Amino acid sequence: MYRRNLPHWHPAAASFFVTWRLAGTLPKNHRLLSEKWHRLQPVSPQPEQLHSPDAKWHRLQPVIPEGRRFVEQDRLLDRATVGPTWLSRPEIADCVVGALRDEPANLDLHAFVIMPNHVHILITPRIELPEITTRIKGKSARQANAILNRTGQPFWQDESFDHWVRSPHQFEKMKSYIELNPVRAGLALTPEQWRYSSAALCSTGR
Repeated sequence: MYRRNLPHWHPAAASFFVTWRLAGTLPKNHRLLSEKWHRLQPVSPQPEQLHSPDAKWHRLQPVIPEGRRFVEQDRLLDRATVGPTWLSRPEIADCVVGALRDEPANLDLHAFVIMPNHVHILITPRIELPEITTRIKGKSARQANAILNRTGQPFWQDESFDHWVRSPHQFEKMKSYIELNPVRAGLALTPEQWRYSSAALCSTGR
């Protein structure tokens, strides 16, 4: 576990729901996801867990009240009333899709969606998660800034939000959340209609 502006909890061999957004896409007075939504509280481990090598993970669990704060922030991004929407340009969205699909040795990509100003992915990493996000964000930012003729300016917000998947039920719930995002935002009638998503790629067999 480590903390920058947001706390990050990365158990080995876990799957993760990860979100990042373009720089400058939330109002300056908007309070970002903070550690109060990820505070840790003690839990009582089962007897067989007490001597487990990963016992430290069993003694703590995250408390995220139904993801309310995350959903609030995601709805603001869906409305796209603040900041750039470069990802709505096909050639820019292609940069992100390409960067995601260039990492088969480092991750299993279960679901993704490229929205006009943010990205959601569901992955199982084979290397450290921060290294994966750095690689994907770095490569796509360089390509996108070249297309936009921007130099020396941030493309992505520096930090990403991540949440590790606790159960198969939560996995399916997060996959559905990702692929339905364009429908909830009023950008498509079905998940398959949104070109830059795992739902669309699966429907076309690409």
